[in-house]
Amino acid sequence: MHSEGRANYKLITYFAIWLIFGLIMLTSASSAVGHKNFGDNYFFIKRQILLGVLPGLFLFFFFAKFDYTRLRRLGVWLYGLSLLLLILVFIPGIGANYGTHANSWLSVFGYSFQPAEFAKLGLILFIANLIAARGHNLQDFKFGFFPTLIFGLIPIGLVILQPDIGTVSILFATLFGLLYVGRAKLSHLLLLGIFGIVALGLMIWVAPYRTARLTIFMHPELDPQGIGYHINQAFLAVGSGGILGRGLGNSLQKYQYLPEVSADSIYAVIAEEMGFIFAVGLVVLLLLIARLGLKIAKQAPDEFGGLLVSGIMIWFMIQSFLNIGAMVGIMPLTGVPLPFVSHGGTALMVAMASVGIIVNVSKRV
Repeated sequence: MHSEGRANYKLITYFAIWLIFGLIMLTSASSAVGHKNFGDNYFFIKRQILLGVLPGLFLFFFFAKFDYTRLRRLGVWLYGLSLLLLILVFIPGIGANYGTHANSWLSVFGYSFQPAEFAKLGLILFIANLIAARGHNLQDFKFGFFPTLIFGLIPIGLVILQPDIGTVSILFATLFGLLYVGRAKLSHLLLLGIFGIVALGLMIWVAPYRTARLTIFMHPELDPQGIGYHINQAFLAVGSGGILGRGLGNSLQKYQYLPEVSADSIYAVIAEEMGFIFAVGLVVLLLLIARLGLKIAKQAPDEFGGLLVSGIMIWFMIQSFLNIGAMVGIMPLTGVPLPFVSHGGTALMVAMASVGIIVNVSKRV
């Protein structure tokens, strides 16, 4: 094992910019809906700091110091806990959907959270450990690839039952990416890719509202006041921002026109208030983070560390571009939040813990 060195401060700076910019934009985007629903313009940002940033900072520093090789054992427990939590969402009185199509929330003593956020990190830790332990056996379908795949598909299956197609897409892409980085055979990955496309098609086919979303994605003008309302209002927000934007705090769409301004629609508010330059600047920042993160993964002193960083970066990037893509019309709406920006204490806390793990690996590069 390499001795511990300095953390990659460029990476920390990039993530800090992402987080601070996200908090500023959440404060602005959520002010109107916070005032309307709770009588407090700062309701959402207060919750984000209390339930996301503060515990997230603690977990970030903890995992930045905690020897990541010891996460191999901890990952088994986190994976098991995430499966238990994913099962609990189906129990009446504990599980909740909060008006969405997915029963993906747990409500305990007045505190609500989405177990799928823990499942993202739990899946990465567990599958990274499995692949690192099996080594070249991953090339063998029966004794390497298939057993690893089954463990990866268990949490994905539980999320399908909720059903939450956005989170399913993120988990599946992360699992696929880990198997690719772990040097699985391309023929096996091709079969998995075909299976994933067929499964996605079935999920869309069995739910009329998903079929409608896909239809509207291809033809957003068909039902501008119905199922197409969300995406059309997002287009209006993005388009009205122009090059320089209306100015911070000056969004018109956040005043009850654009749905979910504090969650999956927040990128449209960013484009409206800050303009094309900042909207593209955020994408450039994500690409810089991805490039640096994958460089750290490549230089990691062991396979487990490389897989950990790769898995976390795949998760962050897939989720980010699913969100951004939906707001600019190149992806269907899936209700996926923008990491480090959208409101969600549990999501932010787990994401910051994951950055701590990347920093820990970077100190041994």
